[in-house]
Amino acid sequence: MLYAAEPWRTFRWYMGQKHYSGSYWSSTQSDHVIYESRLELARLLYADFDRDVTAIVAQPFLLRAVVDGVLRRHIPDYLMATEAGPLVVDVKPRHRAAKPEHAFTFAWTREAVESRGWRYEVWSEPPDAELANVRFLAGYRRDWLFEPDEEICDLAVGDEQPPERLFDPVILDEVRDRVADGDVLGGAFECLPGRPASLVRAGVLHLLWKQQWSVDLSVPLSARSVLRTAS
Repeated sequence: MLYAAEPWRTFRWYMGQKHYSGSYWSSTQSDHVIYESRLELARLLYADFDRDVTAIVAQPFLLRAVVDGVLRRHIPDYLMATEAGPLVVDVKPRHRAAKPEHAFTFAWTREAVESRGWRYEVWSEPPDAELANVRFLAGYRRDWLFEPDEEICDLAVGDEQPPERLFDPVILDEVRDRVADGDVLGGAFECLPGRPASLVRAGVLHLLWKQQWSVDLSVPLSARSVLRTAS
């Protein structure tokens, strides 16, 4: 039931607000997931890229617990279904997470969540290069853009025209067959010289998002990045 929950809070937008709210189209959910800050958006990108995450729910529940004789309340930022079980996530900048009032809330939240056998994490800023790489690859996350024509037509509603497919599923299959462990990214982009370069590049980057191969994300992606077959 929780994985079908609507967000607990309603977003508000107003002139001059300090935080950055919005919605992110998640390939994991095949739907939009809301966020209330750029850091929360970053956490969504990481969750969407994580093959172990199978569902993402924003602001999934109001947690109540009696702590030191006082009823405390807290709404976690995300609930994620993972291969290792439910994961509850709070997102907070590192300098704010260390403040006593936040550290206190996170401490009793962790105790309450872990008492159910679930996992809990407080997530702060990731490495800059890694985030830039994941954000870039997320531009190629939409599976339906690579589906065969008959599956694209199934997405049409009523008399509407089916959505335009920006990439070629045939090229995607050819790229899978041609690129091998140890190839560099620049070479993968050139593995099908008879095909449109932009479509080959898109196919390679989509498969990299799908983690057909692994690559060192701790440094900026480049033509020299080495692709390794995912285990």
